[in-house]
Amino acid sequence: MTNIYISDPIHPDVLTDIQATATVHLGFGPGKVDYLSVSDSIDGVILRAENFNREIIEASPRLKIIARHGVGTNNVDIDAASEHGIWVTTTPGANSNAVAEHVFALLLTEARKVCAAADRVRAGNWSESKADLIGFELSGRTIGIIGFGAIGKRVAAIAKGFGMQILASDPVATTADAAAAGADLVELDTLYDGADIITLHAPLLPSTQHMISARELGLMKKTAVLINTSRGGLIDEDALVDALAEGQIAGAALDVLEAESKDMKDPLAHTRVSLGEVPNLIVTPHIAGQTQEAFLEAGTKSWAEVKAVLAGNTPTFPVNAGDLQKLAV
Repeated sequence: MTNIYISDPIHPDVLTDIQATATVHLGFGPGKVDYLSVSDSIDGVILRAENFNREIIEASPRLKIIARHGVGTNNVDIDAASEHGIWVTTTPGANSNAVAEHVFALLLTEARKVCAAADRVRAGNWSESKADLIGFELSGRTIGIIGFGAIGKRVAAIAKGFGMQILASDPVATTADAAAAGADLVELDTLYDGADIITLHAPLLPSTQHMISARELGLMKKTAVLINTSRGGLIDEDALVDALAEGQIAGAALDVLEAESKDMKDPLAHTRVSLGEVPNLIVTPHIAGQTQEAFLEAGTKSWAEVKAVLAGNTPTFPVNAGDLQKLAV
């Protein structure tokens, strides 16, 4: 029987489909297992948040595929996987709309002070002065999109519906790509200086690690709002906390953090302050891609990749095809 390990919850319909043809080991829930306790029998992995480093990969003699339930691969040692002939795949586009919509959920929450207003009513203060709850409208504002792939383009489409002006910056995007989406393609510094809202959709690479630091924050408008639903490592969080405290920017909303863990209590514990000390920062627990629709599509695509590889076929969305081809020569 084929053995499949699933690191985190996936859509129940997909899980039922997998269980019909394979023995499933879950890394979550009441009966969760530690991967290393079953690694010698696992043929395929559907991976969300868990880290698969070289040690784990080298303890997996039967493993043929690590199918990411999403698009980021910074939690997989791709070199180690390639050296051991293991495919690494992603599910491009599966959660693009979900993430883009969450950008605007965060943005509207920040712009209209939704958290502060709801907390006040919950505390029984309906009639208290509302002067500090005056927000701003999105129409006519300029949004700067860093990373103009599938998610960035979807953000642009939604922004257009709000009547926003759109700036985009991406080293591989073309002026024609941007124009087709109603955006002006600009250099990063121009975007930092001109945008009222800045949203990050770049991959986490050595070249993008802490791409938003003290210098970049200093270029932004004092009224700017920074949003990150991509990867936590894109932002120097110490610099961000300082910028928020000093009024260099008006606010920030993060769905991802540089140091995430399942047992995390305070998302800013590694900085000099706690979350409660930063009222102009909103943090959600990495849920931008978590909708029923996105879960179904990502789960279906990742399971399809696993089935293809275990049947001896080439997957549709590999990230290490070139490395495996070189090793096969």
